[in-house]
Amino acid sequence: MGAALAALAADAPDRIEKGLLPAFAIKGEPAVAWTMAERMSEYKTPGVTVAFVSDGKIAWARAYGDGITTETMFQAASISKPVAAMVAMKLVEQGKLALDEDVNARLKRWKVPESEFTAKEKVTLRRLLSHTAGLTVHGFRGYAEGEPVPTLVELLDGKKPANSAAVRADMEPGSKWRYSGGGYQVMQLLVEDVTGKPFAEVARELVLEPLGMKNSTYEQPLKDARRVGAARGHRSDGTMIKGQWHTYPEQAAAGLWTTPSDLARVVLEIQKPGRILKPETVAEMLRAVQGGYGLGFGLGLDSFSHGGSNEGFKCMLFAYRQKGQAMVLMTNGDRGSALGGEILRAISAEYNWMDHQQGVKTVVTVTPEALAALAGEYVEPSGGKIAVAVKGAGLAVTRQGRTVEVIPEGPSRFFSRTAEVPDLVFEGGELRGGGVRAKRVQ
Repeated sequence: MGAALAALAADAPDRIEKGLLPAFAIKGEPAVAWTMAERMSEYKTPGVTVAFVSDGKIAWARAYGDGITTETMFQAASISKPVAAMVAMKLVEQGKLALDEDVNARLKRWKVPESEFTAKEKVTLRRLLSHTAGLTVHGFRGYAEGEPVPTLVELLDGKKPANSAAVRADMEPGSKWRYSGGGYQVMQLLVEDVTGKPFAEVARELVLEPLGMKNSTYEQPLKDARRVGAARGHRSDGTMIKGQWHTYPEQAAAGLWTTPSDLARVVLEIQKPGRILKPETVAEMLRAVQGGYGLGFGLGLDSFSHGGSNEGFKCMLFAYRQKGQAMVLMTNGDRGSALGGEILRAISAEYNWMDHQQGVKTVVTVTPEALAALAGEYVEPSGGKIAVAVKGAGLAVTRQGRTVEVIPEGPSRFFSRTAEVPDLVFEGGELRGGGVRAKRVQ
């Protein structure tokens, strides 16, 4: 019996890679599942790596794609943030930083500009790590090959050659949760100012090396010796990013190069701390501040997670605290999030997780005339155009050069089976869904 169970567990990765699941099953229709190769081709994503954690260890890791191995480095994008948060928390343990102190007290090269918003409440490390500091700049697009790269201070002030706005407080710190990559750049500067060392060096000394993350670095740009072991980023049409990838001087927010197996080592430290962080430190990180967010991670009932999206790279980390299981996946394609969702649902189904299970939708029949009445061109307030055409028993929606088929679940409500676009509602000559609103013009 034990041998049979062991064999069943060993075969799990094979079942997963043959059982990728769309976001929704259709009630009354046969189940649909795809292979990894089929979906990598569909999403024009040439490389995928996955690591799975169970019972306090990395249970398995797989790599897919030509030249891709489990040691190939990918850009972690925003998953850089929780790892960077661990760096800051180690400095808190060492007494070099304080969670609830005004960061301007220790910043040297630059300070958060005082304003009406910071008159009473101050920007603190706790607020930076939990996205509650009231700071601007959601994310960063990086710098293509040949583009000048700003210093950290130029970046924070939004001065050329920075391609992002200045990081400023535009609401009272602590008053609201709002995602801010800019806040993590203030944290990066804080770490550098109190240690007198580059952030990449501090991260290596305090977190990466102690956890055995030998295929990880915050170095930006990537040094020549490591370039050979790095995946190349790809656009949604499958073409390679110019220069293979972008450079991200925003190291704490988006600059980590790593592998799923190395990130799994981060997960193991959070699940069972002690190698680099004290249990009470990790407990502080996993305590919700606002918006379902702790210090570095998004939090669920028994989970911690983060996603990542850089130019040409998409990745996911999802872990349970008590269950002791987790998965990390990384891709080198701009449509990797949809692919990653299908992999995550396959993993969830295999291991009977309570999260990320496939949903079920009921499809209704809409007459050809009613579908034709919804077809046409829609224009967003920004001027962006959305083309809607009849496709079979549903619609094909084209936005920003990409077409997604949507299926009717009501006369005016449509969904994408792959969830590449949110549910769409057509009403009163408008198309709405997922923050998009467009008026029909023809």
